Amino acid sequence: MPRTTKPMFAGLDMTGVTLTSATLTWDFIKRLKDVTTMKVIVKGLENGEDAALAVKSGADGIIVSNHGGRATETGRPTIECLPEVVQGAGGRLPVLIDGGVRRGTDVFKALALGATAVGIGRPYIWGLGAFGQAGVERVLQILNTELRLAMIGCGTTRIADIAAKSVIDTRRQM
Repeated sequence: MPRTTKPMFAGLDMTGVTLTSATLTWDFIKRLKDVTTMKVIVKGLENGEDAALAVKSGADGIIVSNHGGRATETGRPTIECLPEVVQGAGGRLPVLIDGGVRRGTDVFKALALGATAVGIGRPYIWGLGAFGQAGVERVLQILNTELRLAMIGCGTTRIADIAAKSVIDTRRQM
């Protein structure tokens, strides 16, 4: 059976809206949700205020991202933005992090700071470029092993047990 496709924004009034324009407002999330049954995930948030607006606007998830530093190369790293975004989302939707994950310890830190999941774009691409599928599988194996070692080092036996106390010195006043 042939696969049918339709334009990305078919059925959505895109008059005066471009995806890189200041005319893109939080109302756009509702407009997208009105024409699709798919989940709408907002990528590129870096602060708690925007996370709260994403929740209020009906987003189904958030990806904390600085787009590889291309958009805001002098801004905060995503791992520094993560706790604020997680707090802004208030547990009402998943918060993923995309950017800066190079080791299993980075995965551990992101999970400890509240990420639901992490993106591993660059390591994945490096493995793919160097050795194809076997390279990707090896990258995933290395990250998994490093994550397990970090968990052992912090006394956590399950992903669900990873907590902020493992990466934040709670004895210090913030």
